[in-house]
Amino acid sequence: MEVNHKNPTHIEGDYNGVIGFNRLSILDLSVNGHQPMMSPDEKVILTLNGEIYNAFDYKDELINWGYQFKSTSDTEVVLALYLKYGIDGLLERLNGMFAIVIADLSKSIMHIARDRFGIKPMYYIFNNQLFAFSSELKTFRYLPGFSYQIEEDQLNEYMLFRNNLKNTLFKDILVLNPGFYLSVSPDKQPELTSYFKINHFIRNSNSTSSREVYEKMLEICLSKSTRRQLISDVKVGCQLSGGIDSSLVTYYANRNSTNTQFESVSIIFSDPSFNEEPFIDQVSNNLNVPSHKFLLDADYYLKHFEKATWHLEQPINHPNTIGIYLLSQRAKEYVTVLLSGEGADEVFGGYRRYYDISYPFRNKVFFSKLKNILRYPHELKTYIDPAYRAILATAFMPLGIAEKLRNDFDFKSAIKNREALYKKLDGSLFDKQVKYEMMSYLPDLLIRQDKMSMAHSIENRVPFLDNEMVNFAFNTPSKYLLIRKSAEGYNNEKYMLKKIAARIFDNNFAFRNKMGFGIPVRQYFNNPDFNEYLNDKILPGIKTRGIFNYSVVSDWLKKPGNITYQQLESLWIVVAFEIWASIYIDQPYENWNTFIS
Repeated sequence: MEVNHKNPTHIEGDYNGVIGFNRLSILDLSVNGHQPMMSPDEKVILTLNGEIYNAFDYKDELINWGYQFKSTSDTEVVLALYLKYGIDGLLERLNGMFAIVIADLSKSIMHIARDRFGIKPMYYIFNNQLFAFSSELKTFRYLPGFSYQIEEDQLNEYMLFRNNLKNTLFKDILVLNPGFYLSVSPDKQPELTSYFKINHFIRNSNSTSSREVYEKMLEICLSKSTRRQLISDVKVGCQLSGGIDSSLVTYYANRNSTNTQFESVSIIFSDPSFNEEPFIDQVSNNLNVPSHKFLLDADYYLKHFEKATWHLEQPINHPNTIGIYLLSQRAKEYVTVLLSGEGADEVFGGYRRYYDISYPFRNKVFFSKLKNILRYPHELKTYIDPAYRAILATAFMPLGIAEKLRNDFDFKSAIKNREALYKKLDGSLFDKQVKYEMMSYLPDLLIRQDKMSMAHSIENRVPFLDNEMVNFAFNTPSKYLLIRKSAEGYNNEKYMLKKIAARIFDNNFAFRNKMGFGIPVRQYFNNPDFNEYLNDKILPGIKTRGIFNYSVVSDWLKKPGNITYQQLESLWIVVAFEIWASIYIDQPYENWNTFIS
């Protein structure tokens, strides 16, 4: 077995295979921290993509057990934990983000594991002749006889949700889902094991403690989580959007940091309706944190659309992905690690839809959709059946548009995997929605963060997805998280986080309307250069490929300023897909060199 792609080492064993690793050094920058890493007897080989924030909690125990450390990296602690406890004992102890590969030659087995919430990616291919795995899809191009082909069975789900729950859009490339590990042995089928089950979380609904008590506990928990994730031998900063979540992370990170040069990086826009620059300035001035702001405009967006798609390895489903690409590109001038607020909305119920789903007949949306019921009966089921209501809450393309864009669109196929997932979930409607979105919507956001940051050798960390943070969230009564009306106004999702933000900044900062990381897509599509690119390159590709209805897309692109918001979102899905397909399906591999940053 070859265990280092730069300085190959051949190990005697039962495998005929290769493990390679390209390291972004964060802890122990010396040669002792290099990977793949071998056990002292050279019988176990391990690679770790990510960070384990509680690794050093176990170091004294492992030294007392007899393990002699050669490095100060978290990777070697993980290796020692595996040697002592095996794969299950290892994974139950880890608090962090990771994709781990362990080749245990003494037991003729290989384990591949992914973290609980899908912060780090992992893919694999298995057929009778070959088993291959990678954190990047593009590496599979080197496999003998392999070619990238579209898996059309996944298109229905992609159209509705902009992502796929179980598999990729490529034939034969599978996703290792969050919270699972895969075991591979000679002459045996790969075996999937779920080591983390989200139904283990049971909401504490009977607590007699006040909301103020829980708020104080939340502050302590978030402070500890952020402090754990500051561990690094390189410079750490914050990804500051000006929203509540990233602002709280910036506050606690700055307070806990021993680095007097703690800094933040942000994306801004010239359009004030998308720009949260005043709130970015409020946070940075309040905390005395140096702020670096980068303007995202149509020219940059167009220039880097294909590059970002190549790095993402799937259609750019969230338009703000290119904003994160720019942020990471410029952040590299200042830091190597960024903390972000990703995950707070999913864990603490921060979207308006959490209230609407829990109380479907208390909002105007239900009555506004009554007119569609006769034409699209699924609309009625959406509000009668909690599973449909939950699943379609994160759909981006209306059913009527999907049917126009693809003649053989199949709704049942689109929701099959998601319906099966939802029906396995326990708890109240609120709890089921939190669990469902953590398993279906959140991993896609995390992969976007990971791949855009790693494209520029930046590591992105998410304190809101610390194990203890998520445990606390599920031990908090939902009545303290989801409040319809309060002294501050209506629709106060993730209410406790807003109360903490109000004390640190002010009420206007904390209880303003949620903006999110929006992108002025309509303006960009109207930009002359962008519009020319869409009409001259993308539209002909859509016509030739024949997957989507060319006439519908062509009509939309004639006047993108006049189409509805739903049509604009649907147009985005089609355009992003065609750009992805033009790169991965159509272009020869030698052209990929132009996408390397």
